[in-house]
Amino acid sequence: MASLNTRQIAAIGVMGALATIATMLFAFPIPATSGYFNLGDAIVMTTALTFGPIVGALAGGLGSGLADLLGGWYNWVIFTAVIKGIEGYVAGKLAGPSEGRTLQKTIIAWVAGGACMVGGYFIVQVFMYGFAAAMVEAPFNMIQMLVAGVVGIPVSIALKDRLNMI
Repeated sequence: MASLNTRQIAAIGVMGALATIATMLFAFPIPATSGYFNLGDAIVMTTALTFGPIVGALAGGLGSGLADLLGGWYNWVIFTAVIKGIEGYVAGKLAGPSEGRTLQKTIIAWVAGGACMVGGYFIVQVFMYGFAAAMVEAPFNMIQMLVAGVVGIPVSIALKDRLNMI
């Protein structure tokens, strides 16, 4: 694996911090699983689609995991870091390089990354709380991913255009 450049390291720090903030500022608890609905996935998706799989995985995983740590959801820190890291990696990898990327490819990347998040949490919740509780939270995770795409796709397009000017 090639080493990260300065721009990637800066993006991991900035976008990871934004993921933490977005997750913590808009956290709405779901009692059935002790989970919560949040807007952090919008930042994870924006990061993955803008900066690619490595930055998306690291910023998404570390930023979201830090939000769980700081928010007191200690039993979720590792699960969240892994699940959000996979989400960021998959979305960034499938979106591919920005040269020649189509909106269709971006949407496929968002759906696949979102499926990783929804599926990852569902599997963990089945083992921790049972199938019924996991089914209660699944629709909230799907809405969370819908928001991530509705926000993340246009923001990433605008951000990529802006970053190419620098």
